[in-house]
Amino acid sequence: MITVHHLEKSRSQRVLWLLEELALPYTLKVYKRDAKSMLAPPELKAVHSLGKSPVITDGDLTIAESGAILEYLADTYGDHAPAELSPMRPAAGTAEHRQYNYWMHYAEGSLMPSLVMKLIFSTIPTQPMPFFVRPIARQLCSKVQASYVDPGIAAHLKFIDEHLSRNTWFAGERMSLADVQMSFPIAAALARGDGAKNFKHIAAYAKGFEARPAYQRALAKGGPVVMG
Repeated sequence: MITVHHLEKSRSQRVLWLLEELALPYTLKVYKRDAKSMLAPPELKAVHSLGKSPVITDGDLTIAESGAILEYLADTYGDHAPAELSPMRPAAGTAEHRQYNYWMHYAEGSLMPSLVMKLIFSTIPTQPMPFFVRPIARQLCSKVQASYVDPGIAAHLKFIDEHLSRNTWFAGERMSLADVQMSFPIAAALARGDGAKNFKHIAAYAKGFEARPAYQRALAKGGPVVMG
């Protein structure tokens, strides 16, 4: 039996989505974030030594990292995939597979670091600190966001929007694991108000995957996608 060790408001939401698409039985173990730090609780370290989510267990196996989990599920249970998600990855050597491979890595390698940086610099001024330091922290964080973080996110969103203006899904005209992988940063950017709603192709794309029954079931079980 697959167990998803799910940290609320985390990347493991997309693991739930894929499991729902595959109609696989699984157990959901939900972990609450610390109310002050918003970090994962120490109990997750009993599952994986890094103490982070997403992580799944399947029998004697423990698998962490979103992309690794999605590909494990595809390799092991891909025959459960619905028609529009089968095969779950484009054929090797095709242009679609090159796009698939790119977006699978881009989600966590390029887009998410920018979104996390935005979250960090947005929350630093709200943390406990001496009163005379707060204005300095606020000014510094605001300057970093305005000069570096926000332009970087805007560039990413423009790049994604242009790609989606030419493609129905990230790897072309068929849905693939790359869409499951990209769903969290897209949903997070929309939820945080990072300007993603101003890009019509991103907004339309998100409405498409959010309307899928499996995605809705995953939300009902795992909670909303919100970063911070």
